[in-house]
Amino acid sequence: MLIRNADPKSDVHIDFVPMVDVLFNLLIFFLLATSMAQAEREMSIALPHAASSGPISMAMREIIINVHADGAAEVAGKAVPLEDLAAMIRSAAAGNPDQKVSVRGDRNAAYASIAAVLDTCKGAGIQQPYLETIPLQ
Repeated sequence: MLIRNADPKSDVHIDFVPMVDVLFNLLIFFLLATSMAQAEREMSIALPHAASSGPISMAMREIIINVHADGAAEVAGKAVPLEDLAAMIRSAAAGNPDQKVSVRGDRNAAYASIAAVLDTCKGAGIQQPYLETIPLQ
C-alpha cells in the first residue's frame, strides 16, 4: 500500500544556485563594461585646473576628444586629423541631435590646438562642446 504525504507543497524544492550563478555573471559583465568605458578618461592627459569645474560624468554615447600637448587630436585611442574628426562628429550629430562631445585638452597644449578642435565641433553641428577641467587642489 502506497502512503502519500498529506502536504503536497512540502515536496517543492527551489534551487537557488543557478540564480546566484546568473547574478554573478551579470555582476562581472557590468564591472568589465564600466572599466572599459573609464579607460578613455584615464589617458595620459594632464587637465588644467579650474575653480568652477564640475564632476566628470560619462553620458551615453559621448564622444571624447583628447588633445595632447603637441596639438594632436585623439578619439578612442586613435589619432584623428581635423577633417576626419569633423566628418565623424557630423555623422554622430545627424544620428543623435543631442550628441555630447567632451574636449579634454592637455594643460601644456597650445590654446590654438584646443580652439581648432572646438571650432571643428561647432562647425560639425555640436552646439555646446564641453571643455573638461579638474577642480583646484
